[in-house]
Amino acid sequence: MRFILLPMRRPRHPLARALSLLLGLVLVGILLVFGLMVAGVLLVGGGLLLAWRQWRHGRRVGAPAATPNATPHRPDVLEGEFVVLRQGRPAAH
Repeated sequence: MRFILLPMRRPRHPLARALSLLLGLVLVGILLVFGLMVAGVLLVGGGLLLAWRQWRHGRRVGAPAATPNATPHRPDVLEGEFVVLRQGRPAAH
């Protein structure tokens, strides 16, 4: 199955050419404005969501320890779950 587009025939009349150019520019402008409006809504919505999360949960950076007997924070210790991958055996996950 072939999908063939017919060749676009440009109008010969200068007024028809100018109107088609103007129509194309208007269409591109409308799409540009619509895209900028969508981007603005997403940007404002993301900012509001971030502000709401910060307000709801508060900042926990630099918060004092809950108990006086807690161990001090050691920034040289990396915490997390690790899986050792051996070279030569494929990983199962």
